[in-house]
Amino acid sequence: MLKERKLTVRTAAEGPVKVIMKELNTSLRGLDPETVMENRSRYGTNKVTHEKKKSLLKRMAGAFINPFTAILLCLAAVSTVTDMILPYFSILGHTPEDFDCLTVAIILVMVAVSGTLRFVQESRSGNAAEKLLEMITTTCTVTRKENGTEEIPMDDLVVGDIVHLSVGDMVPADVRILDAKDLFVSQSGLTGESEPVEKLAAAVQAGETAVTEYSNIAFMGSNVVSGSGTAVVICTGDHTLFGSMAASMAEEPAETSFTKGVNAVSWVLIRFMLIMVPLVFIFNGVTKGDWLEAFLFGISIAVGLTPEMLPMIVTTCLAKGAVSMSKKKTIVKNLNSIQNFGAVDILCTDKTGTLTQDKVVLEYHLNVSGKEDMRVLRHAYLNSYFQTGYKNLMDLAIIHKTEQGEAENPQLTDLSENYIKVDEIPFDFTRRRLSTLVQDKNGKIQMVTKGAVEEMLSICAYAEYDGEVVPLTGEIREKIINTVDGLNEKGFRVLVVSQKSNPSPVGVFGAQDECDMVMMGYLAFLDPPKESTMEAIQALKRYGVATKILTGDNEKVTRTICRQVGLKVRGMLLGTDLETMTDEKLAEEAEYTDVFAKLTPEQKVRVVRVLREKGHTVGFMGDGVNDAAAMKAADIGISVDTAVDVAKESADIILLEKDLMVLEEGIIEGRKTYANMLKYIKMTASSNFGNMFSVLAASALLPFLPMMSVQLIFLNLIYDLSCTAIPWDNVDEEFLLEPRRWDASSVGNFMIWIGPTSSVFDFLTYIFLYFMFCPVFVSGGILYNDLPSHFQGEELIRLQSMYTAMFQAGWFIESMWSQTLVIHMIRTPKLPFVQSHASAPLTLLTCAGITVLTLIPFTPLGTILGFAPLPLSYFAFLIPCILLYMALATSLKKAYVRHYGELL
Repeated sequence: MLKERKLTVRTAAEGPVKVIMKELNTSLRGLDPETVMENRSRYGTNKVTHEKKKSLLKRMAGAFINPFTAILLCLAAVSTVTDMILPYFSILGHTPEDFDCLTVAIILVMVAVSGTLRFVQESRSGNAAEKLLEMITTTCTVTRKENGTEEIPMDDLVVGDIVHLSVGDMVPADVRILDAKDLFVSQSGLTGESEPVEKLAAAVQAGETAVTEYSNIAFMGSNVVSGSGTAVVICTGDHTLFGSMAASMAEEPAETSFTKGVNAVSWVLIRFMLIMVPLVFIFNGVTKGDWLEAFLFGISIAVGLTPEMLPMIVTTCLAKGAVSMSKKKTIVKNLNSIQNFGAVDILCTDKTGTLTQDKVVLEYHLNVSGKEDMRVLRHAYLNSYFQTGYKNLMDLAIIHKTEQGEAENPQLTDLSENYIKVDEIPFDFTRRRLSTLVQDKNGKIQMVTKGAVEEMLSICAYAEYDGEVVPLTGEIREKIINTVDGLNEKGFRVLVVSQKSNPSPVGVFGAQDECDMVMMGYLAFLDPPKESTMEAIQALKRYGVATKILTGDNEKVTRTICRQVGLKVRGMLLGTDLETMTDEKLAEEAEYTDVFAKLTPEQKVRVVRVLREKGHTVGFMGDGVNDAAAMKAADIGISVDTAVDVAKESADIILLEKDLMVLEEGIIEGRKTYANMLKYIKMTASSNFGNMFSVLAASALLPFLPMMSVQLIFLNLIYDLSCTAIPWDNVDEEFLLEPRRWDASSVGNFMIWIGPTSSVFDFLTYIFLYFMFCPVFVSGGILYNDLPSHFQGEELIRLQSMYTAMFQAGWFIESMWSQTLVIHMIRTPKLPFVQSHASAPLTLLTCAGITVLTLIPFTPLGTILGFAPLPLSYFAFLIPCILLYMALATSLKKAYVRHYGELL
């Protein structure tokens, strides 16, 4: 569709008006009602497809459904059958006494809390507002045969309609200009050009000029800043340039690095589960002979291997980051974008309005010798202030500069009161200059002219040089041209100011008086960078993020801005260069190119796409309609406070203040979020893997289960609750200095390295409990397997139950201590408690978790869960065992870092 639109626009721009009008079946008198209906049916309506607001159901589904909750819900479904349905209906040997809903309740509570947190936070952060069409006026002026000139709703416009444009109008569709009088249109939101462009009626020459550069085509979404014109509609709705951008925004966004990472980690855990659960099931079935019990225990192993609280921890980490950003006046629309922020290693940014202030500033007012001269500014003010036409950004910059200098320089004081306007010659694009005739209080009349350099040189015969008016010799002319070229190379827009005393009187005064003038000097303008831009780019570089400029503006201005903000231009590609490149070649060039200029919106998307395909996590910051599609294509879209609504709608993050240093804050928050999420995943997955490995071995060797299903699930629940402070944990400074991407393989490697460490001490605990502790305190030194040889009946059952209950209580406590304290060992590659400290909330909560789990066997709840109280002498074994475990875990952690280069 986009290709067809471009061909239509190109044909309309290059073809004669008569041919175009005939093809569109229209005339200057407009369309009749029948043709309106026919063209609407043939070419479509003037409605633009835009991103629809997600329904409540979809938003809830997005909050509650993810790979981890899917695993948990599957386990809950199986547990519902085995623990509730089978006992309730007394099926397969189950009795109503076996009914147990605790496992299902715990899992569902985890899923509910996690999903609710995410849903509430994303709702508070703001739903995607449907503001796309607000930037276009709701009515437009057309001529139709039936009613003549009339106002109609913009949606009723059709191809072939004759529209009338005047100051303040938004262009309601893509149109071909038929007649124009000083018609200037601002299309910065579409193309990135900061200056309004003149639109003319003449056909353009056939060639390779970009569509947006056609002087006789005005585009939907641009606005008229001066003059008037008549045009014929050639494209409407989705077929317009604006519509093509909006349509691309309505598509599903690309899968981000965060989503890919979470999915990859979930598959690692699923693979471990698919291996471990069948092994546990078979081992228990063979050794114990109770296959149903073995199946139930296998399910508990699956639950144990799943980091149940991960969805909640992830959501809490993201929500915490969003709250931190909101305090810095930054709206986080998409929670996942917090982590993506930290993963970004390339930030692509538009120039106008993001790096720059999107306003023209008068940087220099120089005389012909190239020195600052207040007389040049004084005369420029008289020209800009007293002209009655459209005051463009450069006129406003001159006036602002003069008013700023009034307090410091008497020459600039009260110029508007000391002079009166006598006459003027308005600006036009043939002369490319503007003249005003002013008179001071003494009656002296002076003509002041400013305009483009070449046109001004053509009317000047003299120059003010070294304080004297001298003839404009070839030598001085060459010096002027060299000075202007030097300013242009630096990206300045240059105008020349000249004056002439006693021109023709009013009534005779006209363009013929623009001759034999005295050149006074130059005005150099620039769209300056925001104050925080240089510092922000340096901060990004410090944190390993490369900045690339993708702009629709020209290369000279862009190069100057880059120089001003301290961005080295290693290479520059233009939109015309991209047209001849394959994606493979562009991907290769994009790696080493810092600046892309004169790009169309589609080319911006293409650059972002090839960079992502090369493995980069790409952020895009923009503020115009021309940036919206690229923001959607990136891993994270960032917009600023002054952006158009369509750009804000596409963004994941919106900066409400112009301070770009918020980018640094966002990256730090993103990396903290990633670090804390990964801490939980790695420490929980490795700890759970170690426990399950221990359970697997114990199931094969012990005559009873080392821990019952409900005990295992309860252990995981309390441990996970103690981990809920991880989002508030401290992160080592060194970790924050590099971009971080999800690496699922590192989770598997970490599980294999660190997980079995706990199993060593689990086995040590098994040996101690089975062969020493339980026999001494339960059966008078007799091992469990030997109890049937010494006891019978109820006494045997009581002793076996007591033996099992004490064994399970001992391993329950040892598991919690080892799982919880190892958090402090593996949360940092540094020496814990000495070189790196956990945050106070995490320290307090982990200590609380250990305390609660340690006390449970001594409470009525412990009895319900099947535990027996432990003699205090058990802790004489436990404390040295845990200290040795912490030392071994620290050693293996150091070895892991040496082998893989990083811990997280």
